[in-house]
Amino acid sequence: MTENNAPVVNKDTMIGELLQIDTELAPILMSIGMHCLGCPSSQMETIAEAAMVHGYDADDLVDEINSYLSAKAASQPAQA
Repeated sequence: MTENNAPVVNKDTMIGELLQIDTELAPILMSIGMHCLGCPSSQMETIAEAAMVHGYDADDLVDEINSYLSAKAASQPAQA
């Protein structure tokens, strides 16, 4: 977690784990061509593997996901 309590992912984070963190990440994954998010085998892929299969830079994808998670956490009211 970051200081704004946003989860942080890396290239080794599994797609299944990523979608448990936030299902609203699905459109980001679908934008790179990952239309098989419900497929059991996709759930066991890492972000790096998914990016490679779909011809996308894994570091760029991780940055995009973490930026989304950070912005979402920053926009939510602080928990007491």
